[in-house]
Amino acid sequence: MDNKTRFSIGYFLFILVIMSLIHSLFFQGARYKRVPYNEFRQLVKQGQVERVDLLADRLRGQLQAKDLTGRGKFFETAKVDDPGLIKMLDEAGVTYSGAFAPPWIVQFFTSWILPLGILISIYALVLRKMGPGQGVMAFGRSKAKIFAQTDVDVRFDDVAGVDEAKEELAEVVDFLRNPERYQRLGGKIPRGVLLVGPPGCGKTLMAKAVAGEAGVNFFSISGSEFVEMFVGLGAARVRDLFEQAMEKAPCIVFIDELDALGKSRGMGGITGGHDEREQTLNQLLVEMDGFDTRRGVIIMAATNRPEILDAALLRPGRFDRQVLVDRPDLIGRKHILKVHTKNLVLNPDVNIDRIGEMTPGLTGADLANLANEAALLAARNNKDAVGMAEFEEAFERLAAGLEKKSRVMTPEERRRVAYHELGHAIAAELVGTADPVQKVSIIPRGIGALGYTLQRPTEDRYLLSKSELEDRICVLLGGRASEVLVFEEVSTGAQNDLQRATDIATSMVTEYGMTDRFGPRALRSEPRPLFLSGNMRAPLGPDSISGDTQREVDQEVGKILDAANKRVAEILGRHRKDMDALAKRLLEQETISGDDLRSALGDAVRDSRVAASRSREI
Repeated sequence: MDNKTRFSIGYFLFILVIMSLIHSLFFQGARYKRVPYNEFRQLVKQGQVERVDLLADRLRGQLQAKDLTGRGKFFETAKVDDPGLIKMLDEAGVTYSGAFAPPWIVQFFTSWILPLGILISIYALVLRKMGPGQGVMAFGRSKAKIFAQTDVDVRFDDVAGVDEAKEELAEVVDFLRNPERYQRLGGKIPRGVLLVGPPGCGKTLMAKAVAGEAGVNFFSISGSEFVEMFVGLGAARVRDLFEQAMEKAPCIVFIDELDALGKSRGMGGITGGHDEREQTLNQLLVEMDGFDTRRGVIIMAATNRPEILDAALLRPGRFDRQVLVDRPDLIGRKHILKVHTKNLVLNPDVNIDRIGEMTPGLTGADLANLANEAALLAARNNKDAVGMAEFEEAFERLAAGLEKKSRVMTPEERRRVAYHELGHAIAAELVGTADPVQKVSIIPRGIGALGYTLQRPTEDRYLLSKSELEDRICVLLGGRASEVLVFEEVSTGAQNDLQRATDIATSMVTEYGMTDRFGPRALRSEPRPLFLSGNMRAPLGPDSISGDTQREVDQEVGKILDAANKRVAEILGRHRKDMDALAKRLLEQETISGDDLRSALGDAVRDSRVAASRSREI
């Protein structure tokens, strides 16, 4: 007899015991109170009995009112051989009658079968509401969603912008299609493939595409679904998942958000941690060591926090291969936009290349949201097709937030915001290496933005020089410098600008070694794991350097910011007339395009770009 059958019989016996208790407590004892026969005779003589039913084996009656002990109104007593019973009832004026006892089969049905059937029906209804495989006997079963070969309709053509990752995973697809090709030479396919990358870059979609290309079953489960409040359930679900995978091989088992399950043990301290999660992780490690790769079972997982994963998960023999699914570059963004706009009705003026250029740093999910927002805007405006204006407006909504046209500002506030934003915009066009301006607006957006300056990068950048960082600081300080130049005092509007500028300057001093005072020294670094990948060591910072050194760091940061502020003030002072003319125009139109801004500044923009280009060549 297996465990499941033994458990079912035990559960059935438990129900019978419960029904017996319910029957004895509620169906028999709740209404009729058993009394001795001599007490029954006394109640009759005292005139407290109103009615008596003469049954085959007992007498049941009803009192005129509750007795002195507070007992119920109904009673029963054993039937004894008493020839004077009828005479006693007649003398007391008690109404009495005989009754036929129902057959035993009827009593058994009404007392046992009917309540048991009701209980089983309720139990079956609860199981149906919980869904298949989620009953009391299925606590330890895996919650993985199983997609058959015909259900996975995602292919590599549906995934764009991650060509390097597709090339890495093509070998996995080839193994699942032709395992003999690798086994004949004694080679072993990697047991696990870990997809690493920022959120929204298509890790889950990539795993489905691998299953779709290989034409195999696909198991999908989240790491958080293994860990439960009951100890041992997570480990049981891991075992059940691998058992199902071996039965349906060849297949792909995909664990999303692996960091919820595979976080490094001991992260909470020497004795800290979560016992249930660690037991589940241990079981996963054992299963990945024990299953046979010749059966064609590939374990794939995804995470955006690989630095906190347990080292035992990443060793050879488990997740042998790590595939980076990163943010797409310019070419990748164009391919992704083509995928997400193929079902949209587009105007001829839509330029996919231009949209790709104005969206650096966006992930595949962001670009899908951008295309959807553009379509919704066009539908909201009752247009027949999605135009370039809708894509630009959708990008502004994603970058700066929703327009707050209902927010009313005083004329003085609008004038200050206009000069502030023009300070950013003019500095961006004249410092030389900053990204060109796409739009300047004084329409409030988002939570606290009273205006915004939107810049459009011309290319993807992965490295920044010292001069380029200094130019970015100048652009950030341009708004505050403009307020000082025009109003001779500052406002609170530059709070975020100052914070970002200070962060860049601090990184230049403490991380990038861009000062003569400290030279090639790193005074701050990223957290690093301790021995055996346990706790994370704190980064170098104010607590790990001396007070004198920290004071010198603050001085160097101040020098960088002061120099940038002086430089941008000189630039804006030379173009004060242009700024006044642009401010008047901005207050009237509320928005100025980048082309109009560059046209108003004239040859100064071209000269600054040429000078910056020559300095980089030198």
